[in-house]
Amino acid sequence: MDHYTTRTQTRSTDEISDTTIRETATGKDKTEYNSNSVKASTDLEDFPDGGLRACLIIGETMCSAFATIGFVNAWGVFQEYYEETLLKDYDPSTIAWIGSIQYALIFMPGIIVGHLFDIGYFRVPFILASILLVISTFLIAECTQYWHFLLCQGFAIGLACGTVFSCVVGIIGHWFRRRRGIAMGLMTAAASIGSTVFPIVAHNLIKDIGFPWTMRVIAFILIFSMGIANLTMRRRLPPANASGGILNLKAFTNAPYTLWCLSTFTAYLGIYTVLTYISVSATAYGVSPDIAFYLISIVNATSGIGRIVAGICADRFSALDYFGPMTIIAGAVTYAWPFARTLASMIVVAVIYGFSSGAYVSSFLIPVFELGEISDVGRRTGMTMSIAAFGAVAGPPISGAIYTAAGGFEAMGYYAGSAIMLAVILMYIVRRLQVVRRPSDIF
Repeated sequence: MDHYTTRTQTRSTDEISDTTIRETATGKDKTEYNSNSVKASTDLEDFPDGGLRACLIIGETMCSAFATIGFVNAWGVFQEYYEETLLKDYDPSTIAWIGSIQYALIFMPGIIVGHLFDIGYFRVPFILASILLVISTFLIAECTQYWHFLLCQGFAIGLACGTVFSCVVGIIGHWFRRRRGIAMGLMTAAASIGSTVFPIVAHNLIKDIGFPWTMRVIAFILIFSMGIANLTMRRRLPPANASGGILNLKAFTNAPYTLWCLSTFTAYLGIYTVLTYISVSATAYGVSPDIAFYLISIVNATSGIGRIVAGICADRFSALDYFGPMTIIAGAVTYAWPFARTLASMIVVAVIYGFSSGAYVSSFLIPVFELGEISDVGRRTGMTMSIAAFGAVAGPPISGAIYTAAGGFEAMGYYAGSAIMLAVILMYIVRRLQVVRRPSDIF
């Protein structure tokens, strides 16, 4: 009898899933469904984890990540260009606020978008964010004053990219369980490809056709990428009856989840410092600006490799067993970075830091899927990303202020490296608590 009931419930869920995929133009799933059937589906781990539709989803998430996180992570080349030309009257810490707001808003919208995703609203936020991303990039070409760049490149680009990213993370949670690590790894690897391509495009085109037309070319690249992403991106499960509004404060009664959020905040206080300032430090140590900017692309390219490897290892082993040691390496290299004063040593730092930090960036949300119910994954990941955003927005300006006060990069490296190391300690405390409380959901 139990076997028969299970088969019946599973068939019901499949039917619901097929219907849910055909969302209405409003972006809200209107399908009526049986909550018991949905529960049975998630309990039985009824995730596709492959097949044509799931592969298409991966392709579309990769296009989204390329155009959003890839563009935002190219900030380092803009930081250097603005310091030397358009915003040369402003100190590095002030300029860094533009990039920091971008970094923060990659995560901040998750607290709202995650909840909207859980209750069925996906298409409209995704499409509107795609449009905002393209329009804002065209507007950057017309910017002449600091507040113009802060509004268009900081707030508008950050908000658009964050909304898209929050939707994409939820989509992966719907379609993958056993292969979730490699799915996240491929998505974030595409972000690294974008982070490698955009700095090279920006640096070379600015010299050839000027800054305004460079931004217009980038905008057309974004139109192409986000156009593909919007074609058939679909959620799989029916909307959840998520009580409690945008925030699920009950999640914070789970000590492992709370400490994990704290670890992400601490990590992002330091994780973007090297990426933001490595080309600046190279120029300060006498490397030609035409060569120094390639360090950003090297970091991002090797980060892509690190993200793919992390995804494979996260599925094969426990996620933290791999990206924990990699994060330790990232912290150690952050300590060493200010003392790399030749081009060869800077390239070594860029390669090792990119590979190791990529493991953390691609994997830090994987444990969040295991620290609660899948029906609440949108809100939970959204809250985690929003907390991480405060670290991302504060980290680079704090580093810039430390540089201004200390007059060198050494103190900046000590600060950022220590933040990353503290995050590692918190991660392993969470692992220990999870082993005691729910050993079946270890990560």
